[in-house]
Amino acid sequence: MRLYEYEAKEIVSKYGIPVPHGRIASTPVKAEEISRELGAVVVKAQVLVGRRGLAGGVLAAETPGEAREAASKLLGSSIRGFPVEMVLVEEKVCFEKEYYLSLTVDRSNRSYVFLVSPLGGVEIEELVREHPDKLLRIYFPVLTGYQPYMSRTAAKFLGLPREYWRDLHVIMQGMYRIMRDLDADLVEFNPLAYKCGGGLIALDAKITIDDNSLYRHPELAGKHGRELSPLEARAKELGFSYVELDGDIGVICNGAGLTMATMDMILYYGGKPANFLDIGGGASRDRVREAVKLVLSNPKVKVLLLNIFGGITRCDEVAWGVVEAFKESDRRIPVVVRMLGTNEEEGRRILEEHGYKVYTEADEAVRKAVELSRSER
Repeated sequence: MRLYEYEAKEIVSKYGIPVPHGRIASTPVKAEEISRELGAVVVKAQVLVGRRGLAGGVLAAETPGEAREAASKLLGSSIRGFPVEMVLVEEKVCFEKEYYLSLTVDRSNRSYVFLVSPLGGVEIEELVREHPDKLLRIYFPVLTGYQPYMSRTAAKFLGLPREYWRDLHVIMQGMYRIMRDLDADLVEFNPLAYKCGGGLIALDAKITIDDNSLYRHPELAGKHGRELSPLEARAKELGFSYVELDGDIGVICNGAGLTMATMDMILYYGGKPANFLDIGGGASRDRVREAVKLVLSNPKVKVLLLNIFGGITRCDEVAWGVVEAFKESDRRIPVVVRMLGTNEEEGRRILEEHGYKVYTEADEAVRKAVELSRSER
């Protein structure tokens, strides 16, 4: 479960980690009022999705009037599919350097790991890919916990003046305590800034909580599920395993392994999946129909790819579900179907009678879907 930035900053400040002064506003008038108190501010859309700055979700304002204008622009808008219902208005901080600092769980090593970099404001995936030498990893066992030498190691790597090593120790110790106390799986500051005149401050903060631990945190009740997009929320109501992605090839499969393998093949051939959708085993035509309609409701989807291995799932039921979904939908996009297994011949006959081509080999079907997606762009 992901927290809003303002919620994360409320938490980290309680653990002695400096953050800018600011408050939440749900109207432009309120944003203007806060700016009158704080002076020059940054108005930040509160959405549970990354890269909001690149999407225009963070605006600087030198005057209260500009703060009101910025809030008017952001409130009611949409950032990467998430509606903006509130903004964080916080003081504009003068800083000289931006660092990246996070604490997360490395499941492959069964340990915690601090990720430290002098290149703040950069997405961690981009950082690892383009500047691997600029990323320091500090692993430590869960049972051992945080040790002071870790902040000294990080400070040396960042080139931080020695008089601020103690400040970094307080921050990193606080991050560990948050992880432990809240059962978090990520505490991230991107950036953690070195202020003009000295001192460290978390300009942005992100905390995610392990969903399996929420029963231990009644104070977080009611916050679970907010990070879902409208389509993901609808999929949850329907009982689907669905994750929305950034591509244009809609994916429907039966079985998580088959779905992930299909997505890997799409990427291998140069395409981009628009979603992960596993209809599960033994899906009825009604379930398939609703799955297809769900994928079609995403305007980014240009091609629909179904990869079905019929074991307890009957291919004829899948076929009827596809046919019925398009009868109920106004959208008409290319459809690529690969099906194999139980009642395959009947399923193939139903789809071909309705004008759909059916493939036997997954590789051929995926290549065709990628080819069609390119022609539809």
